[in-house]
Amino acid sequence: MAMGKYSRVDGKKSLNCCSTTSLVVFVAFCLVGVWMLMSSVVPIQSQNLSTEENLIDKSSKQYEDSSGGLSETVTREDDSGSDSQSETNIENTQNVSQDESVSTSEEKQEEVVSKEVSEEKVESESENGDEGNQQEKFVKESSDEKTESEEEPKTENENDGDAKVNDQEASSGDGQSNSEAGSTEEAGGKTSENEQTDLEAEKKSEGDESADEKKQEDEVPSQTDEEKVENNQGNNSEESDTSNNMESEKEAENSSISKTQSEYSWKLCNVTAGPDYIPCLDNWKTIRKLPSTMHYEHRERHCPEEASTCLVSLPEGYRRPIQWPTSREKIWYHNIPHTKLAVVKGHQNWVKVTGEYLTFPGGGTQFKNGALHYIDFIQKSLPDIAWGKRSRVILDVGCGVASFGGFLFDRDVLAMSFAPKDEHEAQVQFALERGIPAISAVMGTTRLPYPSSVFDLIHCARCRVPWHVEGGKLLLELNRVLRPGGYFVWSATPVYQKLPEDVGIWKAMSELTKSICWDLVVIRKDKLNQVAAAIYRKPSTNECYNERAQNEPPLCSESDDPNAAWKVPLEACIHKVPEDASDRGSQWPPQWPSRLEKPPYWLKSQLDVNGKSAPEDFISDYKHWKNVVSKTYLTGMGIDWSSVRNVLDMRAVYGGFAAALKDLKVWVMNVVPPIDSRDTLAIIFERGLIGMYHDWCESFSTYPRTYDVVHADHLFSVLKKRCNLVAVIAEVDRILRPEGKLIVWDDAETLNEIESMAKSLQWDIRFTYSKDNKGLLCIQKTFWRPTEQETILSAIA
Repeated sequence: MAMGKYSRVDGKKSLNCCSTTSLVVFVAFCLVGVWMLMSSVVPIQSQNLSTEENLIDKSSKQYEDSSGGLSETVTREDDSGSDSQSETNIENTQNVSQDESVSTSEEKQEEVVSKEVSEEKVESESENGDEGNQQEKFVKESSDEKTESEEEPKTENENDGDAKVNDQEASSGDGQSNSEAGSTEEAGGKTSENEQTDLEAEKKSEGDESADEKKQEDEVPSQTDEEKVENNQGNNSEESDTSNNMESEKEAENSSISKTQSEYSWKLCNVTAGPDYIPCLDNWKTIRKLPSTMHYEHRERHCPEEASTCLVSLPEGYRRPIQWPTSREKIWYHNIPHTKLAVVKGHQNWVKVTGEYLTFPGGGTQFKNGALHYIDFIQKSLPDIAWGKRSRVILDVGCGVASFGGFLFDRDVLAMSFAPKDEHEAQVQFALERGIPAISAVMGTTRLPYPSSVFDLIHCARCRVPWHVEGGKLLLELNRVLRPGGYFVWSATPVYQKLPEDVGIWKAMSELTKSICWDLVVIRKDKLNQVAAAIYRKPSTNECYNERAQNEPPLCSESDDPNAAWKVPLEACIHKVPEDASDRGSQWPPQWPSRLEKPPYWLKSQLDVNGKSAPEDFISDYKHWKNVVSKTYLTGMGIDWSSVRNVLDMRAVYGGFAAALKDLKVWVMNVVPPIDSRDTLAIIFERGLIGMYHDWCESFSTYPRTYDVVHADHLFSVLKKRCNLVAVIAEVDRILRPEGKLIVWDDAETLNEIESMAKSLQWDIRFTYSKDNKGLLCIQKTFWRPTEQETILSAIA
C-alpha cells in the first residue's frame, strides 16, 4: 500500500513540474518525426518510379528493333507494347510533379524545425518516461502525419506501401491506424512498446541515414508493386485524369470484346472421344452404316456433312508439353491418360507408366533393344541407304509410337510416320506429344495423301498390312509413292519365321515383288533383336516392265495421274517410271542438305509463275521466307522458339517457310491444299522436307493439341469463299496446343474477321502489321474453354 502511495505521489509531482517542458519537447519531436518521414519517402518514391519505368521499358522492347523488314505501320497490341510506353510517359510526368511538391514541403518543414531546435536542445533531457504524454504524442503525431499526407498527392495505397517499406521507422507512416487504436483501447498494455518505439525514433533522428537508405533499397520491389496500384487509383488531378482515360479505354476494349463474344457462340464438343476427338475419324454415324470393313473402311476418313464449330475439351490435369528432346523419352501422363499400350506393349518397350510420366524406352515390336541399334543394323545391311545423305525423307508404315522415326532425327532423317486410330490406343497421339511427325491414316481403299515418287525409303516393321492380297493393291500404292531407285525395308515375321502362315505369306510376297520388278537386295538377321529384314529396291527404268511375260499386275492407263492422291481410289496397277531425263523422278536428288536450297532440276520444264520462271520463283520464295523468319518470326514476335517443336504450314507452296527453319530443332508438316492451289508438294519432298495434301474445309487427320505453331499464308481469304471460316478456326483451335501461336498473312478484311474470332476465343493478340490492305497477325491460344456443351450426334458411339 505504501509503495502504491509513493508511486502515485511521485507521478503527480512529476506531472505538475514538467507539463510545460513536455509540451515543447513533444512539438519538437513531432516536427523531427515529420521531417524524417519526408526524407524517407522521397527517395523511395523516386527510386520505385525509376524501377517501374525500367521494367516497362524492358517489357516494351519485346517487339522493338526487329520488325523483320516490315514498314513502320506495324502496331503492337501485346500487353508490353505502346500502352506501356504511354504509361511510362504518364508516370514520368507524375514523378516530376511529386518531386516538386515534396521539395517545397521539405523547405517549409526545415524552416519550422530550425526555429524550434534550440528549445529542443534545452529541454530534451528533462523528459524520458511520461506514459500519458507518450500516448498523447502518438495520437497527435499520427494526426500530423495524416495532415501532411493530405498536402502531398499520395493515396491510401501508397501510404500502405510506405508502411511496408518503413515498417521499423518510429512515428512515420507505419500503421498509424494501429497507433490510434492502441492509444484508445490498449493504452495500458502498449506502454512498453510505445516507449521502445519512441527510443527508436530518437535514435533514427540522430542520423542513421545509411541504414535507412539500405532499408529503402531492399524494399523497392514491394514499393513498386504498391505504386502500380497507386497509379491505377491516383488521387491527384493528373493521376485521376490519366486513370479515367485509361479506364475509359479499358471499358471500350472490354465492350468490344463482349460484343465480339456475342457474335460467336463457342461451345464444348460433347462427343464420345472427349478430348481426343478427330471429327473425320470419329464419325460414328457414317461408320455404323458402312456396308463392309474388310478393307479398313472404318479406319478411313468419313467427315461429317457439316463441319463442326465446337471446341474440344482439355484432358483433366493437362499441362504444357515437355520440350524436345526430353519429350522423346517421356511425356506427362495426364496429357494423354491412356495406359492400354503400356499393358499390351510394355514388354516390347513401346511405352511404360512411370509415376506422373509415360516413358518411352525407344523400343518397338521388332527392336525391343532400342531403335538406334535397329537403325544402324539396317544401314550395315545395305550401306547404300546412307541415312541422312542419300536417304533423307522416308515413310514409316504402321509406326506404333514412332520411336523409329523419333531416333532417325539423330541420323538427320525425316520420317513421315502413320498408323490408324485403332485398338492400339493413342499410338499416334503419343508420337505427336513426343515431338515426332505422324498422322492418323490407314492403307485402305484410297491413295495415301502424297504425290508419286517422293519417298527415298519406305519402312514396315511388322506393320500388319496384308501386302500380298488382292493383286498386291496395297504394295502397289507403296510403289507409287516410292522414288525410282528407292528402298523398301520389311522386317516382318514372314522374313525370318518358318510357321506355316509366315511361309505362305513369304512365298506370295516373293511372287508379287518379282512381278512388279522389285529386286530383293539383301536379307540380314539382327542377332540382338532376333529378327531379320528384307530390303527391296524399286527399278529406276521401265526395262523390266516392258519385258514381263505377263502384264500382271497391269500397267496403269495413261490417263491415270500418279500424282492425283486426294480421295482417289486405289487401283491394282503399276505406274511407269519417268524416262525423260528432264522429268521428275528420273534422277536422284542431291544429298542432304544441299537439296534443300537448290531448285529441282525438273523445275525447268514447269510453266512460268507470276512472270518468273519456276526456278526463279523458287529462289525468290526461299529468300523471302528466310528474311521474314530471321527478322520477324525469330526476334520480333516474342515467340520462344526453344519451346517450339511441332509446326504446321497450312499452305506451304514450295516449303520455303519450313526451309528457313532448318537450323532450329523443329519439324514442319507442309500442307498443300488440293483445291485452289498449285500442286507443289513434290517440290517440298524433293527439298528433303515432308508434307501432305489436305483440304482445310475438312478436319485434319491429327489429334487435338498437336502443334506449337500453325502458319497460314494467304489461305483463309481463299477458304472463306467455299468454307465456313468459323469451322476452320475451330479446327485450328483443335490442333493447336494451349499457348501455341497462329501466324496469319492475309488481306485486311480477313485478318479483322480472324482477330474478332480470336478475341471471342479469349486468345491473346501478340502482333499485328498492316499495309496496302494486307497484313500479318500473330495470336496465342490460351487455356480457356467454354462451359456450355454442344452434343455432336454423329460423334456419339
